[in-house]
Amino acid sequence: MIKEFSENLKNLRNKKGLTQTQLAEKLWLNKSIISAYENQQRMPSLDVLIKLSYEFNVSMEYLLGIGKGNTIDITGLNDEQVSLVAQLIAEFKRSNTTNNF
Repeated sequence: MIKEFSENLKNLRNKKGLTQTQLAEKLWLNKSIISAYENQQRMPSLDVLIKLSYEFNVSMEYLLGIGKGNTIDITGLNDEQVSLVAQLIAEFKRSNTTNNF
């Protein structure tokens, strides 16, 4: 689990264009802590894991490598917009299923 967490954290941080120092500052941590996470030397506390999941808009399960899905932040959307997003996701899933031979 530590290997998956380390890889996921580094990938998410890089995708967002953050340095270890920038991520550490956002989370009120030292850069050395982020480095230890990414080098498989340390696992985060529950509090830090929650902060990371919010920062990257992914589930804690995804961060830990025990879930394969990302989450979608629907904060600020009204009910109609949420429904449209759900329909779009369902259509993509149907399309992927029918296009995979």
